[in-house]
Amino acid sequence: MIMKAFDFVIVGAGSAGCVLADKLSEDGKYQVCLIEAGPKDKHWSIHLPLGIIDLMKSKTLNWQFNSTNEQSQNNRAIFNPRGRTLGGSSSINAMLYIRGQRQDYDYWDELGNKGWSFDEVLPYFKAVEHQERGPDEYHGVGGQLNIADSRSKPIIQDRFISAAHQAGYPLNNDFNGSSQEGIGYYQLTQKGGQRCSAAKAFLTPNLSRKNLTVITDAHVNKLLIKDKQAYGVNFTIKGVEQEVFAKKEVLLSAGAFNSPQILMLSGIGAKDELTKHNIKVKHELTGVGQNLQDHVDALVVSKHTHDELLAYRPKALAWFIRESLKYFTLPFSKNTDRKGLLTSVVAEAGGFIKANEQSSRPDFQLHFIPGAMDDHGRNHKMLLNYGVSLHICLLRPESRGEVKLLGNDPRLEPAITLNMLSHKHDQEQMIKAVKIARTILNQTPLKENNLAELSPGEHVQSDEDILKFLKAKANTIYHPVGTCKMGKDSLAVVDEQLKVHGISNLRVVDASIMPTLISGNTNAPTIMIASKAAEMILEAHCN
Repeated sequence: MIMKAFDFVIVGAGSAGCVLADKLSEDGKYQVCLIEAGPKDKHWSIHLPLGIIDLMKSKTLNWQFNSTNEQSQNNRAIFNPRGRTLGGSSSINAMLYIRGQRQDYDYWDELGNKGWSFDEVLPYFKAVEHQERGPDEYHGVGGQLNIADSRSKPIIQDRFISAAHQAGYPLNNDFNGSSQEGIGYYQLTQKGGQRCSAAKAFLTPNLSRKNLTVITDAHVNKLLIKDKQAYGVNFTIKGVEQEVFAKKEVLLSAGAFNSPQILMLSGIGAKDELTKHNIKVKHELTGVGQNLQDHVDALVVSKHTHDELLAYRPKALAWFIRESLKYFTLPFSKNTDRKGLLTSVVAEAGGFIKANEQSSRPDFQLHFIPGAMDDHGRNHKMLLNYGVSLHICLLRPESRGEVKLLGNDPRLEPAITLNMLSHKHDQEQMIKAVKIARTILNQTPLKENNLAELSPGEHVQSDEDILKFLKAKANTIYHPVGTCKMGKDSLAVVDEQLKVHGISNLRVVDASIMPTLISGNTNAPTIMIASKAAEMILEAHCN
C-alpha cells in the first residue's frame, strides 16, 4: 500500500469536489488530495457541447446507473446517467445554469438549517460566476464559472417560445433574476462556445499547484473510520489497493448515489442494511441513502414538417453540416467565436410555468428539443422522423426513493430505487403536465407544421390513459438529491455545517445534502454548496 498524509482528502472530482479542491488549496497553506473514479477530462465529447449525445452512451465517462425495477413505473429499470470523469456530471450534462427558486432555500432555513436561506446563499452563487451579461443584483463577474447566452438558436426554438407565449405564459430573459417564471432561452455554463465544466473552471487552471494532488482512475472502496473519527480513504488503482490519510478532514463529494453507498460500505448507515451485507457497523445512521428525490419528466413528441431539425433525413443532415461549419474558424485565429449547432446543448429553450392560476410559483420546467426524442436520446429510430419534443418535469415531487447496497463489494452499483410517481400528488400533477405540453405544441407558430403526435399518441386522452402512459414512459431528468440530507430530524445525515452526525472529521459536500429538491437544474446549486462549505471548512481550521 502507498500511504501518504494530506490535510484534506476529497472523494469525488465532480461539481462539488472541483470547487473544494480549488478553494482549499488556494492559499498554499494546506495539502489537498482529490480522488476521482473516472479518467481525466480529455475526451472531445466533453468539451464540444453537442457531444452530450455521445456522452449519454459512454461507459467510460458515464456511470450509466440503472435503478431497480420500479414498481411505480411498470417494473422498469430507469436509466440514471452520472458523470465519471474530472468535473463529474458537469462534464456530461446539458450545461443549463439554473439556481432554483428563493422559496427552495428559505424552506431549508425554516427546517432549521441556519445559514441556507436564499439571501444567505446568493453571495456564493455570485462569487463563483462570471456573468457575460455583466453584474447586477443577482449576478456576479470575475468568478471562475463562465455563464453565457446560447450561441445556437435555430428558428424552431424561437417558434417554440412564441407558441408558449401564445398559450398564455410570460416571457423571461433571466430565469435566475427576480422571477423564475416564464419562457425563454436558458443561459449555459459555456465559454467561447465550449463547455465550462466545474473541472474546466475550478480544477484545470490549478493543476500546477504544488499542494494539490489529483488522483484519477481510483475506485474508492471505503472511508477509514476509527473511534467515530474519519482519518483517511482506501481506494484501488489498476488492481492495487492504496490508502491516503487526512490530518484534518475527509470530504465526501461523490454525489447523491455514490456518497451514501460509500458511507454504507464504510460502516455508516442503517444497522439492518449493513448487517445484511456483512459490513461491520461503525456508526448507526438510519438516514443514509433515504430521502432520494428527483424530477420526474415526460416527453410529448410530434412529427413536424421542418427541415432544420435533428433527424436522420437528407435535408436535416445537410442543415447539420452547414451549421457545424460555423463552429470552426481559421487555424490562425484564437477560435473563440464558435457558433452554430455544435455549440448546442439541444435544450436551449424552455422555461418555468405554473400548474394553474392558484399556484404561487412555477410548478413545472420545460425543455424544448428540436428533434423527435425518446429513451434519453438513445432510441435512434425516433430520429428517422422530422419531429419536435417537449420535456415537462415536476419541480417539487412528493415521491421519495432510496439508495441501498447490492452487496459489500465496492465495485457493485448502488441499489437505486427512485420510486417516482408513487405519490398521488405527483401523478395528478404530471397528468396536468402532459396536457399543458400538448397545448403549447398546438399553438401558432408550431401547430401549422405539426403532423401526428408520436408520444403519447392521439389515442391517449383520458386521465387514466395518460397515467398509464406516464408509468410506461416517464423518466428522470437527472437531478438526484437528498440521500445524505442536511438537518436535525431522524433521517438527517449531516448538520448545517455539513458534518456527518456522530462522526468527527467527516463532511458530505454535494447534492446529496439537499433536504428537499430545488426547483430546477442542480449543477449550479451544487457548486454553491461546495463554495459555502469551503468557507466553513477554512474558518474551522483558521487557527
